[in-house]
Amino acid sequence: MRRYVIVWLGLLGIVALEVLVTLVRPPTGFLLAALLVLAFIEATIALLYFMHLRYERRVFGWSLVLAVLITVVLMDHFWFDAFRLLHQRLTTP
Repeated sequence: MRRYVIVWLGLLGIVALEVLVTLVRPPTGFLLAALLVLAFIEATIALLYFMHLRYERRVFGWSLVLAVLITVVLMDHFWFDAFRLLHQRLTTP
């Protein structure tokens, strides 16, 4: 139980760091990169400890983390529908 409390406190620390980075108001590119890195670390810790993947064979646990990272990168680079509205011309009837 002690390990899970420590992990939970660590996750709360990462959330506090995310809030701190947001309140500092850095440039948009740095803010996005920092928040994505912190979210990836947070998700990895949650997957490894709270979904008990840490106790699986290392290849399985880390391959799942790698698969999630690859999926996020592919979503960012190949799914342009999310940005379709930014480039549409608004016409009024």
